[in-house]
Amino acid sequence: MERANELAAAIESSVEALTAVLDRARLAQTPMVPPAQLRVLSIVAGNRHTNMSRLAEALDVVPSSASRLCDRLEATGLLRRVADPRDRREVRLLLTPAARRLLADLRDRRRQALGEVLDRMPPAARADLLKALQSFGEAANAAEADGSLRSA
Repeated sequence: MERANELAAAIESSVEALTAVLDRARLAQTPMVPPAQLRVLSIVAGNRHTNMSRLAEALDVVPSSASRLCDRLEATGLLRRVADPRDRREVRLLLTPAARRLLADLRDRRRQALGEVLDRMPPAARADLLKALQSFGEAANAAEADGSLRSA
């Protein structure tokens, strides 16, 4: 069990370092978009049928909080609300071209920042990291699929 605790501590430390690298990339972006608003944009980008209810559920917030986030994004020209053609009572959330550019730019900045860190690693360590991350992802997906993954 001692080895598992050491590994968990190393992963936690690595996640903190990874978060710092990704945050630096986000903070260098203009316009600066707060993390909660970026999360909204990412959710909407991942599902073209996102409405306010689905967004609130994905964010784990009440619909009024999700609506206020959307108000801010709409005011900055990053999000549009349109009537859903299948049900006019529903409002669908759509990214604007500016939001798509912003997300693409952020993805590029993050990958560049990660690449700079990875370039500092020896090639064999990078190959080991890739294998380990793939294995970790498979294990996490299997645990989520069978319901054994629990929140902290």
